[in-house]
Amino acid sequence: MDQPLALARFNMIHQQVRPWGVLDECVLEVLDRVPREHFVPPAYLSLAYADIDIPIGQGQHMLAPKLVGRLLQAAAVRPGDRVLEVGTGTGYVTACLAHLGARVLSLEIDPRLAAEARERLSALGFAQVEVRCADALAGPLEGGPFAVIVVTGSVPEQESLAGLRQQLTQGGRLVAVVGDAPAMSALRITRIGPSQYQVESLFETHIDPLANTTAPERFVF
Repeated sequence: MDQPLALARFNMIHQQVRPWGVLDECVLEVLDRVPREHFVPPAYLSLAYADIDIPIGQGQHMLAPKLVGRLLQAAAVRPGDRVLEVGTGTGYVTACLAHLGARVLSLEIDPRLAAEARERLSALGFAQVEVRCADALAGPLEGGPFAVIVVTGSVPEQESLAGLRQQLTQGGRLVAVVGDAPAMSALRITRIGPSQYQVESLFETHIDPLANTTAPERFVF
């Protein structure tokens, strides 16, 4: 990597990610080692490490680096974990999960994004990753249960995650952003029993909605 990008990556970690409460050294190492510039559209190469959401088409964006760091830290991925990612996008979060030692199944509903991410991840040597073009909310998936589920788009309410959380292992963790703009909360949902879940609210944020989710009806008086 050339010197300007190396400096931008260093600044990303120490001026964006660490100050936002990401202190897990494994996560910080991953953000340092995974080349984010390989995952951004060419027009945004100079902004690969900027504190912004980068457009990737179809109204979708790459998550800002500090948010990626917080989600990875909350997921607490361990080497060998079977991980489901919902919303592959360009494959950056996918690569970070794999670099943490996970065996990753990543679902992307957009065929173009899925194909491009699959090719990109393969070219970069991420052999332990499978990218499928599929709707994660359509029903149970082959390959589960999962120790970790990371959802990279928001859903309007917790009930939208009911099918996903049932695919967690005992002690498994689901990390997702829930709510309506502009007030959304990142949640960690841990399975603590056959039908019991512990829900933790981690921080407030705002990200693009997951495809095929619908907001609940609101009563108007």
